[in-house]
Amino acid sequence: MVETARAMASAKMPWLDHYPPNVPATIDVGAVGTLVDMFRDSVRDFAGRPAIESFGVRLSYGQLGGLSDAIASWLQSIGARKGDRIAIMMPNVAAYPPTLFGVLLAGCAVVNVNPLYTPRELAHQLNDSGATVLFVLENFAHTVEQALPSTKLQRVVVVRPGDLLGLKGKIVDIVSRYVKKAVAPFKLPTMTTFAEVVATGKARALQPVAVEPGDVAFLQYTGGTTGVSKGATLLHRNIAANVAQCDAWMRPFMRGDDQIMVTALPLYHIFALTACCMFMCRIGACQLLITNPRDIPGLIKTLKSRPFTCMVMVNTLYNALLNHPDIKTVDFSHMAFSVSGGMATQQAVAKAWKALTGKPIVEGYGLSETSPVVCANPLDLQEFSGTIGYPVPSTEVSIRGPDGQECATGIPGELCIRGPQVMAGYWNRPDETAKVTTPDGFFRSGDIGVLQADGQVRLVDRIKDMVLVSGFNVYPNEVEDVLASHPGVLESAVIGVPDEHSGEAVVAYVVKKDHAVTAEAIRAYCKENLTPYKVPRRIEFVDALPKTNVGKVLRRALRDSVADKAAG
Repeated sequence: MVETARAMASAKMPWLDHYPPNVPATIDVGAVGTLVDMFRDSVRDFAGRPAIESFGVRLSYGQLGGLSDAIASWLQSIGARKGDRIAIMMPNVAAYPPTLFGVLLAGCAVVNVNPLYTPRELAHQLNDSGATVLFVLENFAHTVEQALPSTKLQRVVVVRPGDLLGLKGKIVDIVSRYVKKAVAPFKLPTMTTFAEVVATGKARALQPVAVEPGDVAFLQYTGGTTGVSKGATLLHRNIAANVAQCDAWMRPFMRGDDQIMVTALPLYHIFALTACCMFMCRIGACQLLITNPRDIPGLIKTLKSRPFTCMVMVNTLYNALLNHPDIKTVDFSHMAFSVSGGMATQQAVAKAWKALTGKPIVEGYGLSETSPVVCANPLDLQEFSGTIGYPVPSTEVSIRGPDGQECATGIPGELCIRGPQVMAGYWNRPDETAKVTTPDGFFRSGDIGVLQADGQVRLVDRIKDMVLVSGFNVYPNEVEDVLASHPGVLESAVIGVPDEHSGEAVVAYVVKKDHAVTAEAIRAYCKENLTPYKVPRRIEFVDALPKTNVGKVLRRALRDSVADKAAG
């Protein structure tokens, strides 16, 4: 009977037969607890280990625990109650992790905010979430000043980049303010400094809060590439389950207790939040915080400053590193693995990275709505696979056609996901939640995928990004992958534009690597590698591509630009 059940599960979930040794098929969902439980355990078990490093200064888990308690205590002192939403608008500075855990310890929910938001975008997110307190790095306080009259914020905490870093921190603040002139003038009537928060919190005892697995931990806003921003409601059990899934998938391949994660992606993004901050906390590892990953020379300087064992990045960041001459001076000998997600990893980038570091890029897949990890390649991968790997433990995937029926193996359809990491729904938007939920409880990702016979999933593209040329489907990822392999191309983005003859035409926006390269040469190269209807009708050279905060190319922004020109 048991063997029959296993055979049925294997037929429905073929990936289980191909799992790496020592990786379980499921996690104990009932035992995942809360993020507060996880954090308390780590502070107790790893008190003396380094937890974070910023600008060369390290803080231990014991110090992180004390600071987080102080921030939670301060929140209680101003009347914050369990369930209140507290917003954080910071890049990866030392104050971020204790603020994050402090909010959770107080029983409140974190609202992660992109520091690059405009006042309008900021006001929308604060009002939609109902946030009452905002922690913001002073570099972005002028944006808050402009948005403040349109919000219901009761208190704003202003953080300096050098907070918690001692004497080194004072130097960091001076450079930020007076050398780089990165702090615009601002005036906030409800302002409290981060130093005051910590001092006040340390002076009073924290009142324990009974946090449950079903309580809201994060409102993670999504929609940066597709339109209206919605808050994915992530419960403690969603994130905690995903951390346990990452642990089950990755721990068998990790050697030693001195793991150092290069956290270059912003912690306010779900990828870094779970894969770097939460997972590293669970295993007692150290995060090397990168405040500004767009400063490639600065990032390389940090990579040279000390050995590191792992990193999580996106394709564009790997590509930017590869195209900087100083990357060859970085020592990758201690690096066990490098993970990519957030957008499709291009074959040319993966090949160059393996040649440079000796290690392949291990690609995974996830979304804000899934906490985020859904699929991942094994960490002992020898060569870049070109797939997003296997569904992680306790995760089901289903490829479905427009009629909602499951597609046969090898046939593309919408990737749908079911598992403990899937969100509770969109914040205050039951109608939007219903649109992405199937009758049998799967989350509709909006991505086109193919399930292979061995259970691996190959991602094709976003449904909304697909280009329809004379009835034929063209997937921008495929065209961009070909463009990336051209020696004269640094970056590219492909979209469809209206065409009276073919319905839509393929247009490529290209950032040159070789300034002498011509549109004709690139088109000729595409003709050698693509079916004629996939070849870009037009090549447009640009200085830069529009991107999200983590470097994901915004095809929507390019389509909007085309539409605006047509309307004009």
